[in-house]
Amino acid sequence: MRPNGRPSDIHDARRGMDIHNNLGGGRRVMVERPDHSRLYFERGRPGYISHPYMYGGHEFARRTYYWHGRAYDRFYRPYGFHGIGLEVYAPVRFYPIGFYGWAYHPWAVGISYGWGWGAAPWYGYYGGAYFSPYPVYAGPNYWLTDYLISQSLQAQYEAQVAAGAPPPPMDSQAQLSPEVKQQIADEVQRQLALESSEAQQNAAGQMPDPGSSGIARMLSDGAPHVFVAGKEVDVTDASGQECAVTEGDVLQLAGPPGPNDTTASLVVVASKGGPDCHRRAVVQVAFDDLQDMQNHMRETVDQGLEDLQAKQGQGGLPRAPASAMAPPTTAAMAQDAPPPDPAGAADLNAQAAQADQSEKDVLGATSGGGQGPSAGDGAIPADAAPAPVVSIQMGQSVDQVQSELGAPTKVVNLGAKAIYFYKDMKVTFINGKVTNIE
Repeated sequence: MRPNGRPSDIHDARRGMDIHNNLGGGRRVMVERPDHSRLYFERGRPGYISHPYMYGGHEFARRTYYWHGRAYDRFYRPYGFHGIGLEVYAPVRFYPIGFYGWAYHPWAVGISYGWGWGAAPWYGYYGGAYFSPYPVYAGPNYWLTDYLISQSLQAQYEAQVAAGAPPPPMDSQAQLSPEVKQQIADEVQRQLALESSEAQQNAAGQMPDPGSSGIARMLSDGAPHVFVAGKEVDVTDASGQECAVTEGDVLQLAGPPGPNDTTASLVVVASKGGPDCHRRAVVQVAFDDLQDMQNHMRETVDQGLEDLQAKQGQGGLPRAPASAMAPPTTAAMAQDAPPPDPAGAADLNAQAAQADQSEKDVLGATSGGGQGPSAGDGAIPADAAPAPVVSIQMGQSVDQVQSELGAPTKVVNLGAKAIYFYKDMKVTFINGKVTNIE
């Protein structure tokens, strides 16, 4: 419980569910299932279902993310650090070596590039006040730096809107400084070199080392690493007070951790203000949260590389050499991954709904108000039984959906398109068939 009487973390052993309520109003829900798969749901952000599997004698995890009606995969390799299990991002798409050389070295002349963000709501809020793109790009790492920052800020804005709360006012001195942007560009450059090395290993049939982009090496190599936050994380400052780090905030390593530490010390070098940790604060970040930040940066740089190859020669970007234009290859370890859950999006939505009941059950049990089982008696009251899991899938008919969810609270008819609103779900039909689930 936080000092204000609100719950911070809830563990429901019966459902295998952990809930974390963020300082900024967000909520993360994690469920471990008997088959060791894991469900992760976060309001206003992509959720995923993770399945472990083995390839070449090594453990991997395939996460299938669900967001805005589409699904996409990311792959990870587990490893241990200071007794804590972490998962490091494992790229599965590798470009030709010539492309990495082109993406690593400066361009012959600086170029200007129009991103087209002018009418985007997120840019209307953060543009100028916090983030300004480079007027001229001296090389790909600078272009990728603005790509990384913009993607992070857009995600933060959308999460705030989804939570029903507009972004809080920013500090008058919040703007990203040229020095901080240069630190990010230098980090992007290091990650480009790392991915080029991994691409060569993949081409030679070798398994890339999971430690190469793990925080264990970053915390001990002496380089001035910085991290761009990719999700909302609650941390503690030097006084022991909680504060928030959200997408687009930038943190720099303050030094290596001690041999028994489970957190790393970082300095906040860029903050948007509001509930976010103030600039220059020294904060303690849990190792798993720090690895998530590193994963976010590598994943987003990978997305940016895909865009860069597709858009080379357009909009002012230099044309890449022929040696850089071969299509990417897929790492072999992705081919043995288990298939995604057929009803993954519906399963995530159902777990999010069960989290509401879980909070009531656990808080009722701990308050002694008679809403939960007495300590030690093992009894489970009838009203604490988990809600039945509904299964809504793409292509189902209106009748099939209503048989699972009942009558909607509201229906919007738009001719061939209809939107059915439920308490915790919105289902879109086109010509009587499910086409989107939110």
